[in-house]
Amino acid sequence: MAYLVPSEFVTKMVDAGESKIFMSSRDTVIRAYMAGAILSLAAAFAVMVTVQTGYPIIGAILFPVGFCMLYLLGFDLLTGVFVLTPLALIDKRPGVTLKGVLRNWGLVFIGNFAGAFTVALLMAIVYTFGFSSPPDKVGQVIAGIGEGRTLGYAQHGAAGMLTLFVRGVLCNWMVSTGVVGAMISTTVSGKVIAMWMPIMVFFAMTFEHSIVNMFLFPSGLLMGGKYSIMDYLIWNEIPTVVGNLVGGLSFTGLTLYATHVRTAPKRELQEVGAEPLRRSFASR
Repeated sequence: MAYLVPSEFVTKMVDAGESKIFMSSRDTVIRAYMAGAILSLAAAFAVMVTVQTGYPIIGAILFPVGFCMLYLLGFDLLTGVFVLTPLALIDKRPGVTLKGVLRNWGLVFIGNFAGAFTVALLMAIVYTFGFSSPPDKVGQVIAGIGEGRTLGYAQHGAAGMLTLFVRGVLCNWMVSTGVVGAMISTTVSGKVIAMWMPIMVFFAMTFEHSIVNMFLFPSGLLMGGKYSIMDYLIWNEIPTVVGNLVGGLSFTGLTLYATHVRTAPKRELQEVGAEPLRRSFASR
């Protein structure tokens, strides 16, 4: 069958988390670098399509192409390992430690950021003709995104920070569902369809994705955005990373693991039918 039942693909999730923890540092960073680069190029593509058409929903519909490419190639995003590697720890796989999980997160973060920043530099050259002219329309829009999603949150203080965090939570609920979607089918077309749907939802609703933001906000600064590196870190990247961790692990990883691996004992058939029978006799 092309479809795996939940008990099968959740076991695959734990297996994947375990393998990522024991992967070499070199391979982890390279795979994360390529994931960050491909996703960033897809984000640039989505912004360009939005500018060209005037319809953000078209950009959202097309953005998942990058996510599908990177996962079919076996590359890793921080949002994905936030969900998979803790499951191997919770499942008490041999040799898996908290230190190993944190090491994986750190290496993937570094690789994702390096890949995203590389694309930000390359696209900055495209948007400005090698920094010889002001940014084109797409570059100006990216600069505006950076300002609106840093200073825009800061204007609301604690309420803005809460909103930013919640958008990060909701984002990785959807993105991690896409990660799982890649595991529920054994065909390429099935994987792509299952990944496409939740990724389109997160992008269309402008939730906060830490790796996409690793491209958008440094790119916005290169395009002359009126915000600082500290604005980016405090009023976007750091709260987004925390929200992505909470959302992906709590809404996707733990819920699937709890109900398909560590399932609660089933109710006995006699126990299910006993109460209605007692009520029947009592009513006579």
